[in-house]
Amino acid sequence: MSFGKRTSMSEYIQEQIILILSNHDNVGTALRECKTGDQIDQQDMSIRVKQKIRFAHKVAIKDITAGDSIIKYGEEIGIANQDIESGEWVHVHNCDSNRGRGDLEAET
Repeated sequence: MSFGKRTSMSEYIQEQIILILSNHDNVGTALRECKTGDQIDQQDMSIRVKQKIRFAHKVAIKDITAGDSIIKYGEEIGIANQDIESGEWVHVHNCDSNRGRGDLEAET
């Protein structure tokens, strides 16, 4: 893995605001608190934060349509239950988890 001019993964992560591990991701993990209106420019991505995103919470890095998969770290972790704009907080109010859901397993 190349870190550009950085010497370590730690140094690379310290410069990041959102952790994105896969090109397939449509959400990232906030590595620090992001305030409404913050501009985030990293990894060929530019988003404006639409609402406060707490440390370790998910933020949409692309527009997501209701019914689309939520992809984090290259894995599907849920389904959008409403349209989500880039820069919005992604949590239980707009994402239905599909992991650890015994009710979904019983339906299949």
